[in-house]
Amino acid sequence: MIKVALIGAGKMGLSHLSILGAHPNVEVVGVCDTSKMVNDFLTKHGGFNCFTDYKKMIREAKPEAVVVAVPTKFHYPIIKDLLESNVHVFAEKPFCLTSVQGEELVKLAQKQGVVNQIGYHNKFIGTFSEVKKLVKSGVLGKIHHFVGESYGPVVIKAKQETWRSDPSEGGGCLLDYASHVIDLINDILSPVSSVEGSVLDSIYSNNVEDAVYSLLKLSDGVKGVLSVNWSDETYRKMSTTVTIIGTQGKIVSDANELKVFLKDTGSLTGYSTGWNVKYITDLTDQVDFYLRGEEYSAQLDYFVKAVAKTVPNTINTFQSAWYTDKAIELIKQSAK
Repeated sequence: MIKVALIGAGKMGLSHLSILGAHPNVEVVGVCDTSKMVNDFLTKHGGFNCFTDYKKMIREAKPEAVVVAVPTKFHYPIIKDLLESNVHVFAEKPFCLTSVQGEELVKLAQKQGVVNQIGYHNKFIGTFSEVKKLVKSGVLGKIHHFVGESYGPVVIKAKQETWRSDPSEGGGCLLDYASHVIDLINDILSPVSSVEGSVLDSIYSNNVEDAVYSLLKLSDGVKGVLSVNWSDETYRKMSTTVTIIGTQGKIVSDANELKVFLKDTGSLTGYSTGWNVKYITDLTDQVDFYLRGEEYSAQLDYFVKAVAKTVPNTINTFQSAWYTDKAIELIKQSAK
């Protein structure tokens, strides 16, 4: 059993806590939140050992691993304390508010030799995992263009003053939603190396952007488009799509459906020339506990297995999340 604690019992924290509590190889040894009401509820109805001071929790509960689900502005100091205590860390995305903070934590995690993971759950969605597999196989030939898109009805009226409207809290479409798409592009293709132009458009918000449009250049020289808008009411919920075009084929994929056009399948099995369609139900591994989507359980299960040393710590590492933080800064700079 891996002894795990949670810091931050908000929406995502409670989601993670539900998954951890049902995990067969996890013992939840502590929960930390600043709300007495939340702690009292979790103690009374969940039997959890609750704290308001995470440092006290680390000393007394002695977790081997901690899930951090607090606003992004608190990531750097909390994660640094955990790393210095030789604790394995899973943190919600985005990683840090600046790439300088992130770089320090990347180096510290490497020095301490602890497992580190950031919650970019799209990498655990079967369709996107298959996209990466196809791209890495070379079946698309030379990649010459990509489009990463995400649209949905998150901010659909003015004066919604929450953490989403505060850039110091990690709010804004770029940090909160476009980061998911950037991270996918970095992982499936190669990291963003430069940004050749960006528009950060405020539709309803006063202090943050509601839409992000950028022309990105990757480290391998491939150029493409990032288009994200969280104020689009034509979508029932947030929808992310990745399009990749090569000399030998094309991929269009979202979280539910993968469409692939191939001129030649080569040694690739399970596909034919022309258009192929695969669905998430064909590409998703089963999980022990389902909540919101298999990917949320799958990412935490992977983290637990990495701590137990049964899988390598290679997916959603601090290093990969730092590349995403750097790309976010490049987009901000190009929009000025």
